[in-house]
Amino acid sequence: MRLPATLALLALCSAAAPVQDEGYTEEDVSLAIQTGVQYLLDNQNEDGSWGGHKNATFTSSFGNPATYRAWQIGASGLATRALVELGVGDEHFAAADRAVEFLMANSNPVRPADWDVDNNWALVYGLDAVSKALQHPRYAERADVREAGQTMLAGLKKYQSPRGGWGYYSDSVSGWRPDWATSFTTAVAVLSMIEAREAGLVIDEKVYEAALVALEKTRMPSGAYEYDIRALPRPLRLESINQVKGSLGRIQVCNLALYRAGRDVTVDDLVWGLEQFVKHHKFLDVARNKPIPHEAYYANAAYFYLFAHYYAAQVLEVLPAEKRAIFAPAIQSGVLKARQQDGAFWDFWIASNTKAYGTAFGTMTLERTVEGEDEPPAE
Repeated sequence: MRLPATLALLALCSAAAPVQDEGYTEEDVSLAIQTGVQYLLDNQNEDGSWGGHKNATFTSSFGNPATYRAWQIGASGLATRALVELGVGDEHFAAADRAVEFLMANSNPVRPADWDVDNNWALVYGLDAVSKALQHPRYAERADVREAGQTMLAGLKKYQSPRGGWGYYSDSVSGWRPDWATSFTTAVAVLSMIEAREAGLVIDEKVYEAALVALEKTRMPSGAYEYDIRALPRPLRLESINQVKGSLGRIQVCNLALYRAGRDVTVDDLVWGLEQFVKHHKFLDVARNKPIPHEAYYANAAYFYLFAHYYAAQVLEVLPAEKRAIFAPAIQSGVLKARQQDGAFWDFWIASNTKAYGTAFGTMTLERTVEGEDEPPAE
């Protein structure tokens, strides 16, 4: 990163002052959800998307316009899901309609470069949003939405690594097919395919099974998940990203993906993951808003912060009520630390996509921490 970009980012960080943690009530949580959704409504682009390359902090050595477009599609997928999940009125669903149209128009995102496959983020979160929309009565009979979902599934098959997973970089000299993959990107893809199947879309079972095998390979005896997908996982040195404290942003999503797929992850494993999340949360805290990826202890990166909380909250949904009550307040507190005065949430500034994905993560996370009347399904 060049110095001017770093200085610009620091200026943005100082301008976006977080709401101070003074102890949170149910009213605080409810208000944060409402103002977060309103932020999404107020900041949707005319084409139905959110974000873009405005206020970008990385130079062309890191990404090009197609990279930012891929991130924009991914962020818009998350924002779309948030509106479909949380929308309660005509204004919400009018915005969701425009967002779904945007995702359909971008169901086959461009690969940014020979070394860059950030279009995978557009595919996994675009598919997730479209699949969630198809499970809603408003979109359930939309053949065009269904077609877009199948196009995204075809994209996942096209960009699946020989290792079975998905990443966002590739070796530019090793061939067209991306070779590198990560545990957490693969876990998101698995969850998106599960949503797609529940929406009635046709998934390629070979692609799905290869992804699960790849994800299982990254699981280490410590309970951590390796960052990369390799034949054999590597714990590396004691302060590395592959230790539990460096895996806090990956444990929840990887455990959840394997659990929902019916693999060898139990409710006890899910609870253990949340226990580590709460016990070692300070290592996520110190990374939040840091401008350089992986600069914090155990190589934690700021952009894992809200991602980790979102999937931690999804884990809550499959736990019994007494366990949810234990972990929900910590998840709420962590998310509300990232709330801004304008109602948005953010953890890592990369461009105007930041507040779109952050606010979607933040609102959907908080909603899952509010105890409802329904009990989760029994095992």
